[in-house]
Amino acid sequence: MHFDLLHTDIKSKARAGIFHTDHGAIETPIFMPVGTAGTVKGVHQQELREDVSAQIILGNTYHLFLRPGLEVIEAAGGLHQFIGWERPMLTDSGGYQVYSMSGSRKIIEEGVKFQSHINGSYHFFTPERAVDIQRTIGADIIMAFDECTPYPCAYDYAKRSMHMTHRWLQRCMNQMNETEPKYGYDQVLFPIVQGSVYKDLREESAETIASHNAVGNAIGGLSVGEPDEELYSMTDLVCAILPVDKPRYLMGVGTPANLLECISMGIDMFDCVLPSRNARHGMLFTSEGIINIKNAKWEMDFSPLDSNGTAYVDKVYTKSYLRHLIKSKENLGIQIATIHNLAFYLELMREARVQILANTFTEWKNRMIPRLKNRL
Repeated sequence: MHFDLLHTDIKSKARAGIFHTDHGAIETPIFMPVGTAGTVKGVHQQELREDVSAQIILGNTYHLFLRPGLEVIEAAGGLHQFIGWERPMLTDSGGYQVYSMSGSRKIIEEGVKFQSHINGSYHFFTPERAVDIQRTIGADIIMAFDECTPYPCAYDYAKRSMHMTHRWLQRCMNQMNETEPKYGYDQVLFPIVQGSVYKDLREESAETIASHNAVGNAIGGLSVGEPDEELYSMTDLVCAILPVDKPRYLMGVGTPANLLECISMGIDMFDCVLPSRNARHGMLFTSEGIINIKNAKWEMDFSPLDSNGTAYVDKVYTKSYLRHLIKSKENLGIQIATIHNLAFYLELMREARVQILANTFTEWKNRMIPRLKNRL
């Protein structure tokens, strides 16, 4: 598994590359749809392949560990086989769930004890266990076990947490080196930069992560409530330190405008629940701006969802019809909206790549961002 950096835009740090895995090549920059429990909600795998054109999707270690469980996944031959997805896959380590379950978990040096949201049972994740679980799930890209600090976060806490994340990383890397993939294809570990919104901590963490010479690196602990200015400042700072020849993955980000700004700083990979989650509430991201399809103004609008869209839903279904489905709480409405949003995100990434290769990314980005933020 390796990354080829093909080109960097002449007026920014935006990059176009190819990340090679045993399940196929990933053209970057790339957005990865989130499939929490072995499914991107409301979308068939065929639609992910053909309409969304997803090159890689995510699975969630915490949720898959609890249900269906490792016994089922391993018996199926890994998550790829279990869900019928032959392209690359990434799993998070469960660290973000640790962050979000502050009322039902306890963090110690050895690991994290947490309570299942399903039945209240108690479980214990260590860095080693997180690696073993992800090995069994079968992800191509395995994330290091970390603590995602909240925002705001006191400096001393952020510093202690960061150093623990670094110690956990070494344990993860040791476990990766001492174990083998279970299903006959390569798996790699991505370390995660932490440090909250503190410049010195982010610099120290980025330098520590870079020193491990991993196949790729991630930036975590952002998009957790901080202002966009902090998100961009920390991302730019870290990208200046992480290796140029390795892919950079910004976790949990974000809006279409966020993606373009962070691409300009040198980010290659993104994931976020925003396009699929917001679709379920009737929010569409389009080439002309943001639509709340529940609004009455769309009731008699029989134009396509997005005249510039690439998915079949953009051309076949109208705003009026989708509004009717969403207002009627029909499952088809959620499916159409989700396919549209994910297809839009992936098309935005493809166009960004085209603009980077043509050295026109900066001008294009500056034209696009006001449109992307526009509320129609």
